[in-house]
Amino acid sequence: MAAKHFSILSVLLLLVAFPYTKGSADGSKTTEKKIEVVVEATVYCQSCDHFGTWSLIGAKPIPAARVSVTCKSHNGRVNYYKVFETDKNGYLYAPLEGFKMQHYILDHPLHSCYVKPVWSPLESCSLLSNVNYGLNGAPLRYENKKLHVSKYEAVIYAAGPLAFHPSECSLTHH
Repeated sequence: MAAKHFSILSVLLLLVAFPYTKGSADGSKTTEKKIEVVVEATVYCQSCDHFGTWSLIGAKPIPAARVSVTCKSHNGRVNYYKVFETDKNGYLYAPLEGFKMQHYILDHPLHSCYVKPVWSPLESCSLLSNVNYGLNGAPLRYENKKLHVSKYEAVIYAAGPLAFHPSECSLTHH
């Protein structure tokens, strides 16, 4: 039963997530709205007090951190890869321009895309952490978020917060 609802939800999301056209009175087709898929996440420097856990208590956002978004087709081939940079608050807003699905259910962003921290500009906090599976790629979540602006709409998917950790944590912090 849950699988049936999930499949229906995936198809409905697909219909919302891509551009549609509308015929005009003279019979020609005009593009009414650009609809994009967007991924958001936040990147932090995990405190030494919580090294080795998924806790982000005391963590600080990392501005200008680089994060990759990778999507694979249903047959395992990478069909989208791009590196994005976080803003001054460590927030990532990544429009997946050019993202295409070959199979409308199996290549859906929820199934095929993941997010990984790639690089931290902080020398003191540059080691990858596995918070929210950041080492192998954090999966996406659909949170029913959309951005509506004139002639533009974005369906936003979220990855859990991602983190780097300091290379020098004293033994008293473990």
